[in-house]
Amino acid sequence: MTRNIPHGPRMAGDGRREANAATVLRTVLDHGPMARSAVARLSGLSPAAVSRQATDLTRLGLLRELPEPAGSGGVGRPQIPVDLHIGASGGPVAGGVHLGVPGSTFALVDLRGQVLAQRSYPHDGIAPDGLPGAVARELRIFLDAHTRGRPLLGVGAAVGGWVDPAEGVVVRHQALGWRRRPLAAELARGLGGRTVRVDNHARSIAQSEILFGRPAARRSLVHLFIGNVVDAAVGLAGVVHQGPGAAAGDVAHLPVPDSTVPCPCGRSGCLEATASNTALGRTAVRRGIVPEPDTSLVVDAAAAGDRRADRLLRERARAVGRAVALLLDVLNPDLVVVTEQSSVLAPEYLEEIRGAAIDLSHVCDDPERIVSPHAGPATLPVAAGTVLLNPLFRRPIEAVGELLPVEGGN
Repeated sequence: MTRNIPHGPRMAGDGRREANAATVLRTVLDHGPMARSAVARLSGLSPAAVSRQATDLTRLGLLRELPEPAGSGGVGRPQIPVDLHIGASGGPVAGGVHLGVPGSTFALVDLRGQVLAQRSYPHDGIAPDGLPGAVARELRIFLDAHTRGRPLLGVGAAVGGWVDPAEGVVVRHQALGWRRRPLAAELARGLGGRTVRVDNHARSIAQSEILFGRPAARRSLVHLFIGNVVDAAVGLAGVVHQGPGAAAGDVAHLPVPDSTVPCPCGRSGCLEATASNTALGRTAVRRGIVPEPDTSLVVDAAAAGDRRADRLLRERARAVGRAVALLLDVLNPDLVVVTEQSSVLAPEYLEEIRGAAIDLSHVCDDPERIVSPHAGPATLPVAAGTVLLNPLFRRPIEAVGELLPVEGGN
């Protein structure tokens, strides 16, 4: 699909047009489908500005007009609702890939962050150096099978470790042994030149919460990711903080109160050494709960009634909660989002996290400020798609011009 998008020097008017288009798109995301008059009322833009931007966004394929509601006939101009271009009528989509240590998750995501298709891809037998090429090949097959003629905007990739999204580089991923890995370029090459954007998975989930999740996330949030890699992200006023070199969010060595687990760094009680999936898996094997160090096996055992597995998951949840208390006291955000496998799947483990955090925190006595991600089990694929979609909602006209082929350009 091609779009006729003008190119040339950007003027002050272009900036206003882009800002107004983003406001209209975000308003429809939050409240649509809705009439243009309602968009004007909620966004604070004039009806004329909303009409112009809605027309542009419809031409670009991001909005669509819906049939006039039955029974709406009467005096005055028809109130034809607009909505994001999703659903049975098609509309643009984003590919997403979360690259974990044991495997990757592929997804196709629409403009509302809804997963349209998903597939797991185990990394069994693939060396870390060969991983980007292998993932790209399988992802291309997945996308070709599921886009079904919809315009593919590109691919977002979420990965653990220190990631520089501006360069598309994984600066450091301890578990995979990567240093200065040009992941975006490697994936793009394997996907036939498609646009690929990469970011750290903790920041990606935080941005997904801001874009598609609870309203409080847009004021301030801290996101804590507990997996094989443990890291965090901070969002203020709708923007996820990166810091110099995009190095913000390294909490692997945050001290966990009461933990004495030795860490490879030489200290004891570090968060990653205490609570990571790797640590959990090793403990589960040592206690004879599971035959191999796989967190999913521990979660499944607990769900099947294994009290030892349940006890181990509660131990980890309380350790995570103690770390959450420290983050609450330092940053005092409106919301703490915790991505941890057992608590995403079963509310009793989230309650353990909340209880430990509230017991230790000096500033927070409201457990409802500690939540699991809004997307539940689909958190990682939605976050990967958000890596690509977030710039689209911030500057939709320019972003579509960058992502989709252009006809009539100079």
